[in-house]
Amino acid sequence: MGRGAHRLLLNVTERIRAIARGVQFRIRLTPKGGRDAIEGWATDANGKSHLKARVRAAPEDGKANAALLALLAKELDIAKSALVLVNGQTSRLKTVSVTGDTARLAVQLEKLGEA
Repeated sequence: MGRGAHRLLLNVTERIRAIARGVQFRIRLTPKGGRDAIEGWATDANGKSHLKARVRAAPEDGKANAALLALLAKELDIAKSALVLVNGQTSRLKTVSVTGDTARLAVQLEKLGEA
């Protein structure tokens, strides 16, 4: 499957966007959520998709964001260094960039959303 085919696959879902070296997606984080978990895909009032997650950590001093990146790294079986919080550091809705094989990451993220 060529690189263009990967982009087509990702654009069809409208959840995950292909970037130069991986993927980017939106995620809504609930800090102090009682447990660390990915809870599936949802759609906001504007019709945009996002992955839902919750972490036990409090939203202070970046602890909830760090817990989110650690949770994603564990669930995707990748190094934490492959994840970057692109924006939304202080809001619940965030954009995360993941470096790696675009097609593999897209499949894994879609499966996470089925949880």
